Amino acid sequence: MTTPVTPPPVRSVFLAGPFLGLLDPATGEMPGDARAPFDILIKHFEAQGISVHNAHRREAWGARLMRPEECTRIDQDEIRRADAFVALPGAPASPGTHIEMGWASAFGKPIVLLLERGRDYTFLVQGLHTVATVEYVLHTDVAAALPAVDRALRRAVTRNGG
Repeated sequence: MTTPVTPPPVRSVFLAGPFLGLLDPATGEMPGDARAPFDILIKHFEAQGISVHNAHRREAWGARLMRPEECTRIDQDEIRRADAFVALPGAPASPGTHIEMGWASAFGKPIVLLLERGRDYTFLVQGLHTVATVEYVLHTDVAAALPAVDRALRRAVTRNGG
């Protein structure tokens, strides 16, 4: 008889997604509709006691953008320290998010990718599961997908071996 594997607790996640391309040129900040999926995920994870590392929030949704030399190092360090990596890859592709997905896979992090139904994603996003521990969540609404996100996160952490 096999004993089910209990995944270790997830204490922290790095939440990634498009940023600079979503900034309103007039205000320099993310509009509410672009910010909403990140807000929903941050609040959801934090309500479970999970610490969320997120560049959007750290940089005040565009109001306090960091220099490339700062944010690159911080993002890589936060991904390295996080228990898991969760991302909205962007369609069209977000170059920064794709670099962060590469770091997460290189660091051996369990990864959850939220893919919006009906969008086209790069081949490397579609095939990332062949070289890393990736769970995909197809959605039309991030808030409605939260239970699926939780299940995917548990599966990814369990499959990754803790």
